[in-house]
Amino acid sequence: MTAAATVGESGLDPSPWYRRPVAWTWVATAAVLVLYAVLAWQRRWMSDDGLLVLRTVREILAGHGPVFNIGERVEASTSPLWTWLLAGLGTIPGPPLEWVAVVAGLLCATGGLFFGLDGARRLYGGAVVPAGALVVCALPPFRDFATSGLEPGLALLWLGLSWWLLVRGKAAVATAVVLGLGPLVRPDLALFSIAGFVALVLSRRPRVLAGLGWLAAGVALPVGYQVFRMGYYGLLVPNTALAKEAGDADWPRGFAYLLDLIDPYLLWLPVLLLVAVAVLARRSRILTLTPVVAAVLLAVYVVRVGGDFMHARMLLPALFALLLPVMAVPFTRRTVAFVAGVAVWAVAAGGWLRVPYENDHVATGVTDERSYWSWATGKAHPVLATDFLGQDVIRRAVEAVDGTSRPAVLVYSYGGVRQWFRFPTDRPYVTMAADSMGAISNMVSVDVRVHDGYGLASDLAAHSETIPGGRPGHSKWLVPAWEIAAAGRGDLAEDGQVRIYQPAEIEAARAAVRCPAVQDVLTSTRGELSWSRFADNFTGAWQRTEIRYPRSPSEAARC
Repeated sequence: MTAAATVGESGLDPSPWYRRPVAWTWVATAAVLVLYAVLAWQRRWMSDDGLLVLRTVREILAGHGPVFNIGERVEASTSPLWTWLLAGLGTIPGPPLEWVAVVAGLLCATGGLFFGLDGARRLYGGAVVPAGALVVCALPPFRDFATSGLEPGLALLWLGLSWWLLVRGKAAVATAVVLGLGPLVRPDLALFSIAGFVALVLSRRPRVLAGLGWLAAGVALPVGYQVFRMGYYGLLVPNTALAKEAGDADWPRGFAYLLDLIDPYLLWLPVLLLVAVAVLARRSRILTLTPVVAAVLLAVYVVRVGGDFMHARMLLPALFALLLPVMAVPFTRRTVAFVAGVAVWAVAAGGWLRVPYENDHVATGVTDERSYWSWATGKAHPVLATDFLGQDVIRRAVEAVDGTSRPAVLVYSYGGVRQWFRFPTDRPYVTMAADSMGAISNMVSVDVRVHDGYGLASDLAAHSETIPGGRPGHSKWLVPAWEIAAAGRGDLAEDGQVRIYQPAEIEAARAAVRCPAVQDVLTSTRGELSWSRFADNFTGAWQRTEIRYPRSPSEAARC
């Protein structure tokens, strides 16, 4: 027997590593992961909405529970898993929470890309090249939202890991448990959870009892959390979903949001090229089509609700899911031209293709949120909450709180005199009706009650009616007269006895606050938590989620 035959039978490749296609697969994978991490780090930042999440994390770490304000059970974070992950990491002494969130998001996003690449490698077998991963590296939104303090990084990690487990084809129960985490990452990711579980059953063909066991394992955590949400917060959905009316339909605005991602980057080009590669590769239809179907469902949902105000953010999970089967593809004579086309596009997109409003620093419609806050704060990489003091409105709000020596209701006048006024209160703390409250809430004491007119962290505003044609994600605005009515005493500001609202408007707001529907909302969130309160919240969650009242105090008072 020859030496060559002996080597061949042993399964060892005698050639140097640099001549082995599989070795080059790992080199290319590592290179792409490093490239993505470096590019994302160069665009590191913290969004005001990300700081909003950190306010809840600070309350948890202070022992007040998962709330935004002490004594008010409002779920101001869309992703429970991201909130609690940051709370866990926040116990590590040393780094500020802002940096914990930035680094955690980057690691999650990079991990999601790794699992996506390795899942594709396992799907095709042998040597592959990271074609679809180039799309992730090239698109600015994938780089921007790897940090930002929000949950997109965690969403990419969960999507990549779920896909990797499905392709690996082992540990069915563990796969089901991971798939079930989708709605805890973001409620809409339940669509990928459903598609993934169907794929798990179709590919493994379990017996009925085994399949039911997988289902039970998968739904245990999300169902358990939903019971907690309904009993603790008194709602079926996060307060943010209520504030943004995530159940409404606005197809025209949603299609515009979709085109806002596709058109600037000519995204149809790499997608078509990668579809051609997938057709040529011909692998498991179930595993290939599952993330594609889920991606379509996710994109349709985002389009239906009218998109978002942050460029591409809500569509990133759908696009990442769409790319999973082609994150890495075989490099053959039949695919080389298509892969080369994706690479050329990636260079152009990464270097030159941008949204037309990248440097238009106006917070209306859809915006390049990172570019806006970099401009507004005067910081290339605004990360710490204190970096946002460069924005005039935020700085004045923090100064107003710092300059308040006794309990009061702080209200900003948006009229001719733009300043903060203090109204007397019988409550032993400061309440403020704020805008851009993420940064503000992290620079004031957790004892200060911070409410926003948009309703993200305000039980009062979240249940108000929407403004027709309002900005995406900002379609509600409850005038501060409601805050004066709910927490204040009198209608004159203490600052020189100034009247910034007519007495009739504040009196109407007081009458509106006494209405049964409004009282139901406030009791569910601010009443002392007991087992009977939990039970009442739970049983009334469905009806309470449907409560809406007019924004106008005079109209709402007609209850």
